[in-house]
Amino acid sequence: MSSRPPGGMSPQAASLGPHVVGERVVVRRLLRGETGPTGGPAFIDLLGTCLSWGDGECVVAPESGEPVRIALADIVSGKPVPPRPSVRHRVPTREAEVRGLRMFPGTHTEPLGEWLLRSDPAPVGRLYKRANSCLAVGDPDVPVEEAAAHVVEWYAARDRDPLAQVEAGSAVEAGLLAAGWQPLEHGEAELRLGSVSRTRRGLGPTAGAAVVAPESGEDRVVVVVPGEGEPLAEGRAVLDGDWLGVHELKVRLEHRRRGLARNVVATLLEWGAERGALTAWLHVESDNHPARALYDSLGLGVHHTVRYLSPTGRFDG
Repeated sequence: MSSRPPGGMSPQAASLGPHVVGERVVVRRLLRGETGPTGGPAFIDLLGTCLSWGDGECVVAPESGEPVRIALADIVSGKPVPPRPSVRHRVPTREAEVRGLRMFPGTHTEPLGEWLLRSDPAPVGRLYKRANSCLAVGDPDVPVEEAAAHVVEWYAARDRDPLAQVEAGSAVEAGLLAAGWQPLEHGEAELRLGSVSRTRRGLGPTAGAAVVAPESGEDRVVVVVPGEGEPLAEGRAVLDGDWLGVHELKVRLEHRRRGLARNVVATLLEWGAERGALTAWLHVESDNHPARALYDSLGLGVHHTVRYLSPTGRFDG
């Protein structure tokens, strides 16, 4: 009795079938009439998107070239594979993080090799870590210990606590930890990004309660859900080329879980889309589980994770 699954494929190809249509797959198939390097049958692998499956064959479109028709009986093995990361997800960490400066236009900066010292000289309200930390990503052109000492001196000259923003798991993080720096409590955040159009579709219909506030400008916007005395919810966004950075999204505690955050995000994205935004991005703290669940539902994926380190493990912001 044959152990081959329906369609004549080998047991190793059992993870394939009509259910993979539309998915990215890798398929190993027999090349009939050809001999392999060891004298046995010849095989070839094909990576691409499965376009159809039926009538004894499947059709796979490679990333370049014409679609390939494969007889199911010639499939030796195969499986679905994760989709290729989008172009926006291949943007380097430093390039993505530097975009945050557009949210704090008055920030003073000074390079230290590839590192970037940042300080907001006239903050409104609390000190934001992104605008008042050294973006320690890349090569500072000096040993990490020497760079760390320079960071301490630079912030001391501005009467600020020294703070470094590093990519989680990076060599820079390891170097600063070895130099005695410590992570801040609640000092880890994800940079999330995704397609503006896909995120808008993920939001679905909204109640339309959020409105663009009067103080919005050409490249930045404030959106609020009006309430008695103060907004029930609000958020801001900055347009940087075709990237839309969303920040300061907040909902009054007693009005949460009513879809107000989705209304604000939808209005921010609509504003950005009208001005040519293609990519939406934001930071969310790793321990903010409700916000992360929202962004998961909208298709905003994790690009990278950052951590904030200081010599004392504290930051008075």
